[in-house]
Amino acid sequence: MPTALADTERAQLEEILAQHTGVEGPLLPILHDVQAAFGHIPQSVVPVIAAHLNIGRAEVHGVVSFYHDFREAPAGRHVVRICRAEACQAMGANGLADAVLARLGVEWHGTTANGAVTIEPVYCLGLCACGPAAMVDGKVLGRVDEARMAAVLAEVGA
Repeated sequence: MPTALADTERAQLEEILAQHTGVEGPLLPILHDVQAAFGHIPQSVVPVIAAHLNIGRAEVHGVVSFYHDFREAPAGRHVVRICRAEACQAMGANGLADAVLARLGVEWHGTTANGAVTIEPVYCLGLCACGPAAMVDGKVLGRVDEARMAAVLAEVGA
């Protein structure tokens, strides 16, 4: 059962919903704005969004769980994304990903125990000629090997 929204959270959500009233196809923009405001999509907002849009909670949940950019839990202080597309795989991204997940002790979409890093897959960063590619807090990195990633992870406290 989702926890209730605090008054300040409810006010933020109502403001977001009001901004999208009358807009065609508002679910994705609403979810993006909710995630920007809360850092994730709390379960407690799903029934409120569904009621506002007159759709089922399952439909809202389905969209949240389908798109990799939406989080159902808060991210760590730093978000590390590793490209999983074919070009990066051909350059060793699978081995890099396995090493990073093992080093952090988490699975995809997991956050380290100290809350420093959330690791996410991404399906193309547009650096196909410089694979494997990664993104750290929005900054794209090319030709990332295990040593470079270890240095990056150390910098962000993982």
